This record gives sequence, structure tokens and C-alpha cells, in this order.
Amino acid sequence: MVAALELYLDVDATRRVRTLWRALEAEGIPTLATLLQEKHRPHVSLAAARTLSPTAVAEALNGLPVGRGLTLDLDFVGQFVGRVLWLGVTPTTELLNHHREVHERLEAAGVEVWDLYRPGRWVPHCTISMRVPNPQMAPAIRRCLEILPLRATVTGASVTDHANDIAEPLSS
Repeated sequence: MVAALELYLDVDATRRVRTLWRALEAEGIPTLATLLQEKHRPHVSLAAARTLSPTAVAEALNGLPVGRGLTLDLDFVGQFVGRVLWLGVTPTTELLNHHREVHERLEAAGVEVWDLYRPGRWVPHCTISMRVPNPQMAPAIRRCLEILPLRATVTGASVTDHANDIAEPLSS
């Protein structure tokens, strides 16, 4: 299981990422579009853990407009071990400071997150596929490059755990 604090992108950026997902799916490359019965939407995760309590996260972040209004520049393509393909977000001072504030509040409230998402280790990204078949990695990367650069504005945030049907928007 994976739970995350997700930042959602504006309508145009969301449409462009979904178009990319559909193009890759048409080429036989699985994407987040079809993972977990199409529950995913394009996003950038600020934090992730095996589980996250939506109530605890909301209380920890009360009064902080999580991500709202941040501008994200997706300028490159990356890959994590395990054939995970993603669009990379250029780490700006504003984004990194916001990320640090979110994590300071979560830590102060005792909300545990994976180390890979903590300040100093986090790689801001928008996941495209969790498992690109090896022979299709180069064509998938080329397809991703076709939509870049992509500028997005964060319009909202949510605590999600799609495997357990949890999607709780943060109202702050």
C-alpha cells in the first residue's frame, strides 16, 4: 500500500498529462491512467508512506494552503529503479521551502513519512508509469519529451490511498 500527500495540477497541465498517458497506453505502455481502476489523476507527491491518516495530516497542516498557487515547471524526464518513468519538476526555492514547511509540520505532529520524500532527499516529479517494459523505455521517454516543457499551477491537495479508496482533499 502507498498513501501520499498529492498536489494537483491546473486543468491544462492535467489535460496534457492525461493525453500523454493515453498515447503511451495506445503503444502498450502501462501508465497511471489505468492503474488501480483509473483512480489516479496527474499529481506531484509532497510526502508518501505506507499509510497516512487524512485527519492527522489535515490537523498538522491546518492553516497552510498546501501547494496552492505554486508554479511547477516540468522540464525533464526521469526514471527510478524498477522502470518507474516520470516528468521532473525543477526544484525552485519556493517549492523546496514549501516542501520543508509541510514536512516540519508533519514531523511535529508525529506523522511518519518515507525518508525518500523528506527534505534533502525528495525528487519532485509527476509519475507517468510505474513499470515501463524495458524494450519500450526509450520510446516512452521520447513520447514524454514531446509534451515538455510543461508549466503547471497547483490547484489543490489531497491525502490519497487509492488501494483503500481514500481521497481526502485538504481545505486549507
